[in-house]
Amino acid sequence: MKHTGSCFCGAVELQVTGEPAAMGYCHCRSCRSWSGGPVNAFSLWKPEAVEVTKGAGNIGTFEKTAMSQRQYCTKCGGHLMTNHPTLGLVDVFSATIPTLKFAPGVHVNYAEAVLPIRDGLPKLKDFPAEFGGSGEMMAE
Repeated sequence: MKHTGSCFCGAVELQVTGEPAAMGYCHCRSCRSWSGGPVNAFSLWKPEAVEVTKGAGNIGTFEKTAMSQRQYCTKCGGHLMTNHPTLGLVDVFSATIPTLKFAPGVHVNYAEAVLPIRDGLPKLKDFPAEFGGSGEMMAE
């Protein structure tokens, strides 16, 4: 299965192929600040499943930490994706790929939540242990 998405103005287009490795919500301050919302809906993909099909020269990158290389369109500022080299995954923002059926499975960094969400999904204090977090669960 393939899904196509774009930035806000359409100057950059990307395509994801297959199924995401994971989908969920991140509540960390960094993601909230970058997304401009109280929570960030993510879809994580293996790098080889993500392809920029148009406008690669219009992609800017901001790297606040080695954990996240945030990519955006230099024409409109529209957010596209975040490369997570330490995890070996790319977060293509769910809003960027409108045909993907968003099916979240987890909340990460829930200890930093400013918008509690009671949806029955697992709530991790930070990250899963396999990604360097504590793996500690929190109550809704």
